[in-house]
Formats: sequence, C-alpha cells, structure tokens
Amino acid sequence: MEFMDSIAAMSMSLSAAKLQQSYSISLSKKAMDTQELAVQEMLEMMPETPAPVESSSIIDVYA
Repeated sequence: MEFMDSIAAMSMSLSAAKLQQSYSISLSKKAMDTQELAVQEMLEMMPETPAPVESSSIIDVYA
C-alpha cells in the first residue's frame, strides 16, 4: 500500500509543480505586456528628433 501512496503523492506533487510553473509563466507574460505598454507610452511622449544637419553647416564654437 505504501507504493500506491507514494505514487499518488508524487502525482500530486507533479501536478502542483505544473500549476506553479504555469502561474509563474503567465505572471511573467503579464509583466512583459505591461512593460511593453509602458515603453510604447514613453516613446509616444518623446519629442521627434530633428533632421540631421549637414556637416558643412556646423559651426565649431569650441575651437
């Protein structure tokens, strides 16, 4: 009977481990989605960069 009990205990332990792993993965995915939305919002708030200036029109004021 001990053999059957150990098999049942192992099955329950494996099931609990699978549940914990799937919960951890879903929580990580949710955190990644939240971070992605935050980055998108930050990028939208940033001002657009001006067009690059030609090197011939740059004045060196430190020389």
